[in-house]
Amino acid sequence: MNKVLLYCRPGFEKECAAEISAKAAEREIYGFPRVKDDSGYVLFECYQFEDAERLARELPFDELIFARQMLVVGEMLRDLPQEDRITPIVGMLTGVVEKGGELRVEVPDTNEAKELTKFCRKFTVPLRSALRESKILLNYESPKRPVVHVFFIAPGHLLRRLLHPGKQLAVLHGYSTP
Repeated sequence: MNKVLLYCRPGFEKECAAEISAKAAEREIYGFPRVKDDSGYVLFECYQFEDAERLARELPFDELIFARQMLVVGEMLRDLPQEDRITPIVGMLTGVVEKGGELRVEVPDTNEAKELTKFCRKFTVPLRSALRESKILLNYESPKRPVVHVFFIAPGHLLRRLLHPGKQLAVLHGYSTP
């Protein structure tokens, strides 16, 4: 995976993009940010495939001012069919993770994403069930197993990420978590 997804406050995408570009360059990791105004996120694409993982590993999250969360992500899954969104997601995760400990379905922190939030709440239960049936998730939550993130950036468009135990950030959406 060669992309780093950074959640930020809507309206601060350019500052977040400049910050991650500078922090990456300090570590001799080069790439470019993809920014959409008022989207609530920045996607930093590294030129070298392994550099996204390296950047997330080497950059202490508390050095970032504008980011609320930082995740290394895979390719975007686009144009999910409305009649069956689950099958492509299960297919995308098959072989990537087995026995994940938790599922997180998230959206950007924007007014436009509020409609997606309602959808994601309803969608999480059947997705979790399908992922458990496919052995991608355990039948119970476990903090000792990887966390599967599904991040919807628009209806039918998502990014996915697998977080290993101990790699979760202590800050989510600007709030400290235990």
